[in-house]
Amino acid sequence: MHRHTRTPLKKTKALIGEKGMTFSSAYVPSALCCPSRASILTGKYPHNHHVVNNTLEGNCSSKSWQKIQEPYTFPAILKLVCGYQTFFAGKYLNEYGAPDAGGLEHVPLGWSYWYALEKNSKYYNYTLSINGKARRHGENYSVDYLTDVLANLSLDFLDYKSNSEPFFMMISTPAPHSPWTAAPQYQKAFPNVIAPRNKNFNIHGTNKHWLIRQAKTPMTNSSIKFLDDAFRRRWQTLLSVDDLVEKLVKRLDSTGELDNTYIFYTSDNGYHTGQFSLPIDKRQLYEFDIKVPLLVRGPGIKPNQTSKMLVSNIDLGPTILDLAGYDLNKTQMDGTSLLPILKGDGNLTWRSDVLVEYQGEGRNVTDPTCPSLSPGVSQCFPDCVCEDAYNNTYACVRTLSSMWNLQYCEFDDQEVFVEVYNITADPDQITNIAKSIDPELLGKMNYRLMMLQSCSGPTCRTPGVFDPGYRFDLRLMFSNHGSIRMRRFSKHPL
Repeated sequence: MHRHTRTPLKKTKALIGEKGMTFSSAYVPSALCCPSRASILTGKYPHNHHVVNNTLEGNCSSKSWQKIQEPYTFPAILKLVCGYQTFFAGKYLNEYGAPDAGGLEHVPLGWSYWYALEKNSKYYNYTLSINGKARRHGENYSVDYLTDVLANLSLDFLDYKSNSEPFFMMISTPAPHSPWTAAPQYQKAFPNVIAPRNKNFNIHGTNKHWLIRQAKTPMTNSSIKFLDDAFRRRWQTLLSVDDLVEKLVKRLDSTGELDNTYIFYTSDNGYHTGQFSLPIDKRQLYEFDIKVPLLVRGPGIKPNQTSKMLVSNIDLGPTILDLAGYDLNKTQMDGTSLLPILKGDGNLTWRSDVLVEYQGEGRNVTDPTCPSLSPGVSQCFPDCVCEDAYNNTYACVRTLSSMWNLQYCEFDDQEVFVEVYNITADPDQITNIAKSIDPELLGKMNYRLMMLQSCSGPTCRTPGVFDPGYRFDLRLMFSNHGSIRMRRFSKHPL
């Protein structure tokens, strides 16, 4: 396996990971920016916050989201109930600032200081909403490079905030999102770095959903050059993120607040570069798209720890509210506070599964650059290899227990396609064992998936298939003559 000795986040690992806890099994409930960010803010699975993709129609920063979900995000509770000063800087939700959804004047409930990027990721030539007023930026590195602008806004806040109230900051850098524009001093960094050549690199995804099977194998040389270039440029953009983390930690240290501050570092989704011959994107159900870093430091967290506990970004809101002393029973959140893990509670019973769900994006039109492809596909670049389609709609149970490390997924398509992976034996998810696994276990996983897809709050935290308290009633499997399956994948977000 091709291993990189250098990484772009050395300072972040040293200042957060090594000073606290690294979670080795942290997942997102949806491998796409907007649904995942909505899960962080609400502590809910996508089927409960109803943000299903990156479009206004998919409820990304829509009027409906603003009315129904925004007032109950964890920052809103921190500010309105717990008396925190709250600060946001960076990319919020992909459609934020859209004229049909209140424009840049809209400042979501819950933020005392608001510096949000209009729409999706950029590094130069962007507009920020400064507490509801538009501010345009150009392309002069010293004043406009967004990662550095976010760092400076954050340092300024630490200078002018009130010292009589606690504070919460959320800094959301677009980096390493496309267009992968590195700072000038980093544009030649990592000259020999290429994307990892794992076992699943540039192979045909056999026994997989049709969208994976349509990828061209082997990839063209131009595709491989493109994805290697993307991988390297993403790393280059992260060097500025690493600088931002260092500046913040140093400032907190110099003001004497570091030892009294919790710092979380994570991402909204993974990314793939060439696995199963898919050049670049996310949105898929595999580990490389749903797994994210999660590093946490703060008072009472011992240094240099790694936790294998299964966690999801729906746990971040409950954890932060728990730190602020808020009663989590008053929320509608699906996640669980990580505080007992962070504080080293030895007698902890923890969950053994999380839900992953995604509703495919694609309009019923043919892609003009790829006329031979049928309608309904999207993200078909490069080489007309499509990364998404309207029926790329799936849900998975990701299970991690002392006995099993499994992923069970179902697609909502004509095939009702099922993919199952034993991650212990097959970490690269090459072999779909749906046809060979014990049918009883398959039935249990199917039923558990059904339960999680309709769960809300406490019912999302019920025992999983491999937990001692698990109950399985076969009669429920066959009730309603199969209409359950139709109900579970709702076509309309609201």
